[in-house]
Amino acid sequence: MEKIALNPNRLQWCIDTAEIDLADLSSRVSIAITTLEQAMASQEVLSVNQLEKLANFFKRSLLFFLEPSEVQEQKIYSPQFRTINNQKPIHSPKLRALIERIEKQRQIYIGLLEDLDEPVKSDWLPDFALSTDNIKQASNQVRQWLGLPDTVNFDDLRQAVEDKGIMVFVSNGYNGQWQIDKNEPVRGFSLFYDVLPIIVIKKQTSKGAQAFTLMHELAHLLLHKESVIDDEDDFYNYQGKEKDANEFAGNLLMPDAFLSQIDVGKLLSLSVSEFDQNLADFNSSWCVSVEAILVRLLKSSQITEQHYQDYKKFKNTQREIERTKKTDTKIPRSYRHREPVNMFGRPFVYAVFDSLHNQKITLAKASTYLDNIKISDVRQLEQYV
Repeated sequence: MEKIALNPNRLQWCIDTAEIDLADLSSRVSIAITTLEQAMASQEVLSVNQLEKLANFFKRSLLFFLEPSEVQEQKIYSPQFRTINNQKPIHSPKLRALIERIEKQRQIYIGLLEDLDEPVKSDWLPDFALSTDNIKQASNQVRQWLGLPDTVNFDDLRQAVEDKGIMVFVSNGYNGQWQIDKNEPVRGFSLFYDVLPIIVIKKQTSKGAQAFTLMHELAHLLLHKESVIDDEDDFYNYQGKEKDANEFAGNLLMPDAFLSQIDVGKLLSLSVSEFDQNLADFNSSWCVSVEAILVRLLKSSQITEQHYQDYKKFKNTQREIERTKKTDTKIPRSYRHREPVNMFGRPFVYAVFDSLHNQKITLAKASTYLDNIKISDVRQLEQYV
């Protein structure tokens, strides 16, 4: 069987980017280290199957490794990607590929709208000034700008943001090309564009956590006007721009007028194990977690740090108990046809179907744009939306 020589500089770039060494790569792709060493010496030692293993691991095409030129990051990665990568180097090939895929999906969306002669909103930023000197005022202004009612769910919040011309992704909970890995610390990121900026949210166990992530990332777009990637720890950070984003999200989802509805005296007369039940109506109506409510009460000096820490300790213990009981049984994907809506948002899905109905794209192309769902699922999704 014919053997292939790759461009060792391109393989080395991939290795450096992922922050691994040749021995680590060897174990991960099941290729002998001697073979990889010979490949790095430009020898023709790789089979097509082995080259495919490397391509799949690094989320690159086969041709990428055969190109004779040096890697030019400015051609591979957008300025937005390079911005967030400079903040926090992204070592996971899977996460890097996801970000590239999301940016490609944005380009597809813009292309669909252009083919339909529909304008792409270029005035998504508010026409009023927002100041980080007064986060509470800024959050109230944006809440009004979004037109949010007193009672909302995550879908309401997402639609309000999307209606302003911002593309919102929620990563898939199932393993696949649209998932942010469960072990990945990244909880969300925002990519700032003059037209159709992007917010990406890691799927969480609660809609309240997703809502807070959405508003946190919206803060980065509106207040800081820049691309930002956030780990879980950033949502408990009260310094600098993360402080701005957390206070913005908390105040927008729970304005002072909302907090005044809570009988804090009664709450503090209870044990921390009863907090969830006492605040259930509020966390449901406002689409926030009980912990987020407690943070707002803490920041407004209505409860003490000890109350908050006692609750966190109780919840961590509770989660650990649930984790030990949890089994890894496979969840059936009964609603596969709905997943594109959850991941890409209704505006994108509507654009795909409008293009299909206007014969701008084929049914097969529509399936491709909608996460390669089956044709039968495309038809089911069409009925659903």
